[in-house]
Parts: sequence; C-alpha cells; structure tokens
Amino acid sequence: MSKDFTFTIKSLRLDENYHPANSTRITTNFANLARGESRQANLRNALKMIDNNFNALAYWDNAQGDRYSVELEIISVDIDIDGGGESFPSIEVLKTYILDNKTGERIEGIVGNNFSSYVRDYDFSVRLLAYNKGKPQFSIPEDFGDLHGKLFQYFVNSEAYKQNFKKLPVICLSVSDNKTYHRTENQHPVLGFEYLPNESSLTEQYFKKMGLQVRYFMPPNSAAPFAFYFFGDLLNDYSNLELISTISTMGTFQRIYRPEIYNANAVAGAVYKPNLKNLDHSLTQIVYDREERSRLAIEQGKFAEEHFIKPYQTILEQWSAHCAQ
Repeated sequence: MSKDFTFTIKSLRLDENYHPANSTRITTNFANLARGESRQANLRNALKMIDNNFNALAYWDNAQGDRYSVELEIISVDIDIDGGGESFPSIEVLKTYILDNKTGERIEGIVGNNFSSYVRDYDFSVRLLAYNKGKPQFSIPEDFGDLHGKLFQYFVNSEAYKQNFKKLPVICLSVSDNKTYHRTENQHPVLGFEYLPNESSLTEQYFKKMGLQVRYFMPPNSAAPFAFYFFGDLLNDYSNLELISTISTMGTFQRIYRPEIYNANAVAGAVYKPNLKNLDHSLTQIVYDREERSRLAIEQGKFAEEHFIKPYQTILEQWSAHCAQ
C-alpha cells in the first residue's frame, strides 16, 4: 500500500504568556499549568525552577549559578490521513533550547521530553477499559499499541521530521509505582546512577512498539530515577547540556505532578519502590489539579475515537497491515 500521510509541524513558545491551543490535550503538563487564576504565576515559577535546576547540574564554569537559561517550544504535529485537508492533532512534544548568558550562544537542545498523544489516551482510557470490562483478570489485546507505534515511527522517519529536527527524540517519564528499581554501579556524570526495574511495565511495552528503548537514571539533585525513552545510544548521541535540558525540564514537571516521588524528602536508595501515597514530601508553590487530569484522559480518548479512529478506521487498518514494523 503506497498511502502517504501528511504531517504538519507547528511550534509555539512556552513562556509565562502561553495559552493552550484548542487542539492541545488539557492534561498535558504545560497546558495544565496555563489555566485558572494562577496561570501566569504557575508558568513563571515553573520556568524559573527549570533554569535553577539546569544551572545546578551544569555547575562547571558557572560559579554564580546563573550562566544558562532554558527556552521551550511546544511542537505540535497534525496528521492528514486521506489528503482531504482535514488534520487530526497527532502528538505534542517539547523542544529545548539552551541560552548561554555568558557567550550569548543559543544551543539547540532535545526534542521530545514531554509526550502527548490523543491516540495513546484512546488506547489506555477507552480501548483497554472496554477490552477488560467484565473480565475477572486484567489483560491486553495482542495488537495493543500497534497502530500508535507505527504512526509514531512513520513520523520520526518522515521528511517533515528530518527537515525540522537534527536528532532523534528523547522522552522522559516518571517511574512506575508498581515496580521496584535496583541501583546499579553504572554512573553517568549528568544522568547519574542507573537503575534496573524488576520487570517490564505496560508503558515500556507500549513505547517499545514506538521503536523506543528505555533506561532508568537518577540524576544528581533528584529524589528518584526517571525513565528515559530513546532511539540509538542515549549516553553518546547527546551532549551533557542537551541531556541537562531534558532533566531540568522534566524534573521540574515531575516535582509539580508527582511530588510524592520527585519532591520526596527522602532520596531513593539502592532498592527503590515509588509510592504515590508517600506523605513525606514537599509541595511546590504551583497549582495543579491531578483529579481533573485523570477524568479528562477518558474524554480525550473518546475524542480520538470519534474524530480519528472511527472515521479513518478502514484506511488505518489497511495501512497498518501493510506497514513494515
């Protein structure tokens, strides 16, 4: 099948004046911050936290701790399935840039970081729930994540991606609270100590279908490890400053959204089991509605079903069947 899908890439600066686009998933990290009476203060404080975290990690030739600033762009990718001009919001990620305030240089960082996808909402919050309804034991469909994974790889290998980005994406997520992580002796100067999970998670399996590997590292100044999803060689394909831009950005978001894990008062030890009921943690001065985020994931999944999965089901099934893994 020679069907070509068309991608349109748009970018928008994420600063204290940011307003979410209509097509943006409201549960996305940055969009959740940019709502309500505290929206501008939320964004300003979060961006300041990112800068502070970056300078704490990039401490060499940085005695005052203010050499660098991080700039963020929201990258929105729309997909046109049938060439009719109707596009669906496919994914949103973040692109980092590093401003060296000493030299004036603006350094390109990493694309990815955050990962937002309506189709992933459909898979986890609509399809998976429907598949398991009335069943005594939880299970997943054999082809779970196949379509999403093929669409993501198709985008990363597209001319649209290659024309806009120099390197492959890195996505940074929180660890799973139902897994146990064991610290190894492997230590990277920026990423920190590597951890290994006791078993594979559903998220790992889902991202594997997107072509992504995963490694777990706990950077200096972090209370817990992060999951880094990537293509290629995470430790050698990216510079220290590029990696720090991802750690500082996603570390800040996780301190806001997962304070029980990432703003815990006790740092992860040699054996670590994340606990979302951990009371020994500190809260940031940033307003965030976690309950609303969970509820909206189902609404967003139904939106994908209504506007993408069902209207283009035949085309997508034929394309997926003929698409190389």
